[in-house]
Amino acid sequence: MGSEELREIEREDAEEESNGNELEETKRIPPWTRQITVRGIVASVAIGVIYSVIVMKLNLTTGLVPNLNVSAALLAFVFLSSWTRLLHRAGIVTAPFTRQENTIVQTCAVACYSIAVGGGFGSYLLGLNKRTYEQAGVDTEGNSPNSYMKLSVWWMTGFLFVTSFVGLLALVPLRKIMIIDYKLAYPSGTATAVLINGFHTPKGDQMAKKQVHGFMKFIFISFFWGFFQWFYSGGEVCGFSQFPTFGLQAWKNSFYFDFSMTYVGAGMICSHLVNLSLLLGAVLSWGIMWPLIGGLKGTWFPSTLPESSMKSLNGYKVFISIALILGDGLYNFLKIMFFTMRSIYSRIKDKNMQVDCRNQNQAVDDLQRDEMFARERIPTWIACAGYVFFAVIAVIVIPLMFPQLKWYNVVVAYILAPSLSFCNAYGAGLTDMNMAYNYGKVALFVLAALAGKDNGVVAGLVGCGLIKSIVSTSSDLMHDLKTGYLTLTSSRSLLLSQAIGTVIGCIVAPLTFFLFYKAFDVGNPDGEYKAPYALIYRNMAILGVEGFSALPLHCLQLCYGFFGFAILANLFRDLFPKRIGKWIPLPMAMAVPFLVGAYFAIDMCVGSLVVFVWRRLDSKKATLMVPAMASGLICGDGLLILPSSILALAGIKPPICMSFKPSFLVK
Repeated sequence: MGSEELREIEREDAEEESNGNELEETKRIPPWTRQITVRGIVASVAIGVIYSVIVMKLNLTTGLVPNLNVSAALLAFVFLSSWTRLLHRAGIVTAPFTRQENTIVQTCAVACYSIAVGGGFGSYLLGLNKRTYEQAGVDTEGNSPNSYMKLSVWWMTGFLFVTSFVGLLALVPLRKIMIIDYKLAYPSGTATAVLINGFHTPKGDQMAKKQVHGFMKFIFISFFWGFFQWFYSGGEVCGFSQFPTFGLQAWKNSFYFDFSMTYVGAGMICSHLVNLSLLLGAVLSWGIMWPLIGGLKGTWFPSTLPESSMKSLNGYKVFISIALILGDGLYNFLKIMFFTMRSIYSRIKDKNMQVDCRNQNQAVDDLQRDEMFARERIPTWIACAGYVFFAVIAVIVIPLMFPQLKWYNVVVAYILAPSLSFCNAYGAGLTDMNMAYNYGKVALFVLAALAGKDNGVVAGLVGCGLIKSIVSTSSDLMHDLKTGYLTLTSSRSLLLSQAIGTVIGCIVAPLTFFLFYKAFDVGNPDGEYKAPYALIYRNMAILGVEGFSALPLHCLQLCYGFFGFAILANLFRDLFPKRIGKWIPLPMAMAVPFLVGAYFAIDMCVGSLVVFVWRRLDSKKATLMVPAMASGLICGDGLLILPSSILALAGIKPPICMSFKPSFLVK
């Protein structure tokens, strides 16, 4: 559900009471040391672990992860409100559950599972393993034999601890400027705050009870449906996940509904435009292009090559996906930089006028928020000293872990990181777009080119993770600080909860990854866990080393075309009237099914169809219940992963293989 819809329903049901309650609550807000509670940390760990499993599955199947922050806020409310009610019924006195504690739990849980989302487990870190090296072609120029390493929970955990904390401190000294002075919107953070504030009002409490009931109902439905499906999946192409919905020929080209509640729920959260863009990309690639290019075997590429070779059909899939991703990323990168610079310039130009007018026009509750936000400051010297401390550790440790990346490259990265973090966080405050992956891709190409043929792939992949981690974490912290500003939560407790969540995430995320890595066939292009972005990122690094010589025949011309299409599609969306621009597809979303397949796009479109029909029938109820239903479907399917992984590791297979074949083959 988008931030505008959240604001709409909260304004209808809770705004008047919320404002009055906030003014009253400022008199009894607990000190920052009491906003972080033991029960809150326990709830954060539970939510963080559940969502780490869910997003890891999404990362390793399609690489497409929707924003689950609002869902995490709902789950935090479910956990702690249920716990306090249970204790009250048992006659045990406990501290009240406040919006500040709700914000802290949500922040800590999001920080935890954000490591699983952005830690590179489905992209740059997985791109370092031997299987991805082999998929990229052992004879490919630039893909040197010493450019892979054995994945280990120990070095991956160490890498996360070294790189994940610097971003927490990079922009702390600028928090007042960005939240109070510039009043940046940070739409996701604002939407989360509106939801949390709405929960902690009399009407909001009634609304939350309905959402909790819906969430619990659909989590059970999703879990037991997944459990039922497991019994029929006793083989590689067995079960409901291989159901030939549109016929066997369509199934061979990945067009089928695989009954995944995770992707149906994700489709309910994502916008209609994202889901339709996925479907368009699936039709264009698996419905038209791949059958046509596959028919040119022997002309465009040798017929003796396996389809998985980067000089065969798979090369076109990977590099055309890269062209769409880079075109979309470049356009949005330049666009955000333009708006950022223009906004900063206009603010500097009009600074005196804004200062003169601010105190006259500001509402009383805004003044109280500003006063509390400024009072709960974090000393600048602590932030600067912490940044230098973690940067020095990284400069020493990372070159020891990855000798291909030189110490002076790491020094330059940490010198540039604060300015890059500011640009990204400022742009995210204006547009809600986190461009951290695009900053990482720039670092990938630069470092791969500088390091040369033997060291370029590893240096590029690790450098990408280094920059991306710093820039992304800084932006996430600003979203959380905006949520804290609107819920009257202390910045100190928010920063500490973010740090606690990051520590938990650095431990949980690698363990979760290896649960999948050992139990399932991760990286198999024909299996469920394709991990498409691992191959994409590795080939980006090879492009940085070798240039266009790595491409198969005629692939460069196709890449030029799709790169140009990505630029033009974004340009038309921005220039055309909104009623026309809203129908122009998103190139980044179109790129995902090019490599993964069409099945998950169909799942997500089913979720989008459910939302569309529900809103037509009962718009208000749909706006209230869609996040709860979607979260329940995703969490229920995610909870099944743990027992199914344990059974797989124990060698216990489902008892039945349900498969399909043409009738003429049946005797």
